[in-house]
Amino acid sequence: MSDTLLDVIDRGVTAYDLGRPLFQGMPQSPNHPPFWHTLPRRHGDMVRSDGGSAANDMISMGTHVGTHIDALAHVSHEGKLHGGQDARQAGVGGKFMELGIHTVPPLVRRGVLLDMPLVVDGEQIPPGYEITVSDLEAEVRRSGLDLRSEDVILVRSGWGARFDQGVDAYVGHQSGVPGVSEAGAQWLAEHSPVAVGADTIAFERLAPEGGHSLLPAHRVLLVEHGIYIMEALNLEQLSREQVYEFTIVIIPLNLVGATGSPVRPIALVSNGR
Repeated sequence: MSDTLLDVIDRGVTAYDLGRPLFQGMPQSPNHPPFWHTLPRRHGDMVRSDGGSAANDMISMGTHVGTHIDALAHVSHEGKLHGGQDARQAGVGGKFMELGIHTVPPLVRRGVLLDMPLVVDGEQIPPGYEITVSDLEAEVRRSGLDLRSEDVILVRSGWGARFDQGVDAYVGHQSGVPGVSEAGAQWLAEHSPVAVGADTIAFERLAPEGGHSLLPAHRVLLVEHGIYIMEALNLEQLSREQVYEFTIVIIPLNLVGATGSPVRPIALVSNGR
């Protein structure tokens, strides 16, 4: 009988949870509906004849809240989506049927971590810092990684350590947030990854007090190259344990026509690596 994934994990594979918890008041992009959770039915509201009771939940949230993945329908440029589709026409009926998140299959790929503070500025890259092509190339040399087609490339800035410090610290509207430059995004795209990800609310650099006013890396990756983007990843444990290469499992929710989905990516590493 063939081994199941659980069999393999039991025999010595470490699983790293790269997702953030979802809770009310969590740090998130202010451009999306916040996470909200309630219990419409509580224990004791209805009791069965045998004494049993059940509670249930209701949640509401934007699909780009918490750790999430962008579908190619998420961003347009000059009225066009990836492949030249008319963005307005593609959304008629309230769903993006060709480039929505339901078209993204479960991804099981080689993942690599570019741990940028190690070549830029110690534990955490400064606020508003733009990660350049030279920075990315320096980290590839330091780590000894080779970037391959269809990889998932994760870029750690160290900003993820601020997630537990609250909204102002993580969102960084006043200070700005570090991230990949437009040229850096083009450099990544030239390596043909299936997806990229970062530990910030926007993959690219956010200027001090600039918010999401300009997002050129989103244009380069989503519109021009058809590369999915993940944001708000927890990359701290991978960095602490110097895990730079792994198998990554990413499963978006099958939300028909949506522009993104919450995800809980898992990085798998053999203990004998």
